[in-house]
Amino acid sequence: MKKWIGYEKGVNLGGWLSQCVHTKEHYESFICKDDVKTAAAWGIDHIRLPIDYKLLQTEDGQIIEENYQYIDNCLAWCEEAGLNMILDLHSAAGYSFDADGGSGQAFFYKEDKIKMFMELWEELAKRYAKYDSRLAFELLNEVVEERDNAPWMAIAKKTVAMIRKYSKDIKILLGAYFNNSIMTVKYIDPPYDENIVYNVHCYEPLFFTHQGAYWMPTMPPDFRMKYPVDKKTYIEKASAVHEDFLNTTWAMEDGLIDARYFDNLFAEAVQIAEERDVYMYCGEYGVIDCVDPESTLAWLRDIHDAFDRHGFGRAIWTYKGMDFGFTDERLDGIRNELIKCL
Repeated sequence: MKKWIGYEKGVNLGGWLSQCVHTKEHYESFICKDDVKTAAAWGIDHIRLPIDYKLLQTEDGQIIEENYQYIDNCLAWCEEAGLNMILDLHSAAGYSFDADGGSGQAFFYKEDKIKMFMELWEELAKRYAKYDSRLAFELLNEVVEERDNAPWMAIAKKTVAMIRKYSKDIKILLGAYFNNSIMTVKYIDPPYDENIVYNVHCYEPLFFTHQGAYWMPTMPPDFRMKYPVDKKTYIEKASAVHEDFLNTTWAMEDGLIDARYFDNLFAEAVQIAEERDVYMYCGEYGVIDCVDPESTLAWLRDIHDAFDRHGFGRAIWTYKGMDFGFTDERLDGIRNELIKCL
């Protein structure tokens, strides 16, 4: 599989310019230059920067000029630290993966919202496509519903063609429905050109990585599980909660769920990437903050080993806070070992 040089080991800056209170006070305090320097010292090679459309567009599509400075700053900080950057549109007008907009009714089928999306990406391309040697574009974070995949691919194809007017070389990331699942790679369009990157997210097994997640209506808030875990135990506990948590049990071998699970989980996506001669990248993966540190480390070691074996670039979710923070105090005792995994 093609290896995406310069984007092999990264960290997200989630919660700064997306999934946040959109105020100047927040933008200027949550992340600073020293945070990028800290991340660079871990030996990573890139930053994934999620942004919401609200940072840059009013609800009627007007440019918010002053807020482009935050992207400019991050790009400059990355350059100074020797890091590349991915600019990820985490929500679009009428669409967010984690809200009512995730139903797809407000974006994928509404021309005014599609127009705002295209206009935003044209503005971003005008300003930043010239940095194609150290910047990549991720068109949209996590399409949710299967029914929205075909219209999303049609929108993505038009957007890529528009961006190509400004750069033939900038890498553009595409993911499919089911939140960029590793299992839906086959539903991404064949690459439009040699600079398309297939983008997945991997929080599997979800019943472990999202245990106790307060935003998931089917997840008991007090549920806890260690890793590695016996397959039989996992199935018994997950079955008692919700069938959705069983959707990757096919990849689990008898006995402990361990590194072999990720090899099985990745196999189809790797085969597709090789057949289509396309880059494969995992833009998000991680473990919720209520998991004990030793289990967190064990899971990350296993998934990183699989990433390395199969040639995936990746960026862990996330630098701080957001229930998955890599710099949060809970990981102080094992952070050096975690950094080795990165």
